[in-house]
Amino acid sequence: MLRIHFSAADLVRTRVETRLDPMWELVLSVHQVARPASYFGGWNRLARQRLGETGLMRDAELLATLTPARGYFPDFLTPASRATELEAGVETVLSTDKQRLRAEVSRLDGGRGAGPWLDDVAAGRPAALNRLGVAMRRYHRTVVAPHVEQASEITGRWVTGLAHRALSHGLDAVLSKLGPTTRWQAPVLEVHYPETRDLHLEGRGLTLVPTFFGVAHPISLADPELQPVLVYPVSREPFWQPGRGRDERTRTDALSELLGETRAAVLRLLDTELTTTGLAALTTTSLSSISRHTAVLRRAGLITTRRSGTRVLHLRTPMGNGLVHGR
Repeated sequence: MLRIHFSAADLVRTRVETRLDPMWELVLSVHQVARPASYFGGWNRLARQRLGETGLMRDAELLATLTPARGYFPDFLTPASRATELEAGVETVLSTDKQRLRAEVSRLDGGRGAGPWLDDVAAGRPAALNRLGVAMRRYHRTVVAPHVEQASEITGRWVTGLAHRALSHGLDAVLSKLGPTTRWQAPVLEVHYPETRDLHLEGRGLTLVPTFFGVAHPISLADPELQPVLVYPVSREPFWQPGRGRDERTRTDALSELLGETRAAVLRLLDTELTTTGLAALTTTSLSSISRHTAVLRRAGLITTRRSGTRVLHLRTPMGNGLVHGR
């Protein structure tokens, strides 16, 4: 659990970023290449295909050694400059001072297949940093940049909704709408997190940054001395699938009209087993609402539900597969 402690001054200084941060999107997309959420299964397959065809899979592997999909990754990869263009963000990363590089990279467990490269990055050696910059630029150009426009459009609609809530109901309404894995009990924002931490803002305020490629839960910087940031996943369109053909888009629209957007989104996500909590996080919907939707889909014979210890797991049935894929 991450507990973020606000004072009155922090509430005044808290702000909502309106655009995606290119460095956070790069890092979190690397996580989706390594361990894709069900929602990004189609993107993962397409990304791996493009990386293989262009001979750039090694770039993704090097980035993955610096940005493990689980646990800690260095803060210097997501600088606080809030650059709106990738190149400015990459240049900020490459200009990180050697002391910080050494301190942050040393916290990693090491990467399989990284060889001495990770040590060279930690030491700030020019050749290693140049290789990092090349990997970032080529990887982003190949698998992230083709979808930036669509991701930005979806994010813009979500942030606009948050802005309207802030104007109508105040910042409390924003902090209470950051997804099912967060809970606002003034003056503390609680976030379900892999580790137990307390972050005291101490008058610095909090910057809320939307992310398209982040899915599990909001993320904060590891170093509590840095300007506080909370990167939270936006609610993505239910049927965002890169490279869809016209026939598939038609089926998608028809499924949404038949079942409703959220219920159809749940059905599409269940190509692999997911828990109720996982579905709530991926669709940014409350647990009670997801439970109602899964109950309806189960009664219709489109999904099955089973218990595994304390978890409730859902999966599409053959009938559900047929409906999703138009068979």
